[in-house]
Amino acid sequence: MSSEDLHAPRERLSPRTLAMHQAIVSLKEELEAADWYRQRADDCDDAALKAILLHNMREEIEHAAMALEWLRRNDADFDRQLRTYLFSPGAITEVEEKAEKKT
Repeated sequence: MSSEDLHAPRERLSPRTLAMHQAIVSLKEELEAADWYRQRADDCDDAALKAILLHNMREEIEHAAMALEWLRRNDADFDRQLRTYLFSPGAITEVEEKAEKKT
């Protein structure tokens, strides 16, 4: 893990914070990779290569989902927000307002 991404001295960070950092950085990298594969597939004229690129994109999305689930399981704030917003019906921007009315 690159310490360049840390905004505080590593020795001052708790093991939990370092693990969260690793998961968040990994999630960002997986999402970026999925974006790159999708762009390459859009730009590709060879059908077989396009299929491979889209397969690779889906693999990166799977990896991102796994990292996101780890974050949810290991952080109450992530858990609360993901439970509020994921798979919610209606306009995403109205979810918070509806959730606040329930509490």
